[in-house]
Amino acid sequence: MCFDHDSRPPIRPIAGGALDSRDITLTAADGNRLTAFEAKAAEASGAAIVILPDVRGLHDYYVELAMRFAENGIDAVAIDWFGRTAGLGRREEGFEYMPHVNATTWPGISADIAAGAAHARTLRPERAASLFTIGFCFGGRMTFLSATLGLELAGAIGFYGPPVGPGRGGSPAPADVADQIESPILGLFGGADPGIPPPAIDEFESSLERAGVEHRLIAYPNAPHSFFDRKAADYKEESEQAWAEVLGFIRAHT
Repeated sequence: MCFDHDSRPPIRPIAGGALDSRDITLTAADGNRLTAFEAKAAEASGAAIVILPDVRGLHDYYVELAMRFAENGIDAVAIDWFGRTAGLGRREEGFEYMPHVNATTWPGISADIAAGAAHARTLRPERAASLFTIGFCFGGRMTFLSATLGLELAGAIGFYGPPVGPGRGGSPAPADVADQIESPILGLFGGADPGIPPPAIDEFESSLERAGVEHRLIAYPNAPHSFFDRKAADYKEESEQAWAEVLGFIRAHT
């Protein structure tokens, strides 16, 4: 599991930073209806981001993360993965997510990411936003792959997304399709994550270098999978550094 249900992003709230927020329903190109959450910044920076959750779909961790982005001037849309099999709604504690994860397909995931991206671009009709994606674990891998979907992203940010090997739903390995990646990549990993050992990160980096993709991959020594968690006090410094990397990457590419 990526996070405990009561985990939250390790980011200090900024009072008055979000303009408004709400649950919404999106429709993908294949007709799928999916729940999402949007948060609009009170003072827009020109950036927007689509948040791609872990295997448990749209739950409170990602709702709060969207608010933290909005407080930093970045409009945010967090999407759910399971509209096709579990219907609409946020995913609460006790949701049996694995049957739904196992039923996902890469074409369906791609369509849902594209729906989130299309909606994020409508949040500021008065100005064209620089659009980013960010994801965690299952969503981290999909974030790397989102840069192959022709979405004209300004950048893609993956937290501990497996970059090599077979993936759920028939998703390709990001390292295998690096030559199709069309935007800069920021990859953040736990150096002590047994599921993504250093050789896997090295393989991804080599593939990005060969493809000429701008990238920055960081592995925090001794940090585990899912270190970016308010409850993980032992990794407070790593979490603060990672959040600074995320905001710096977005600002540099907006």
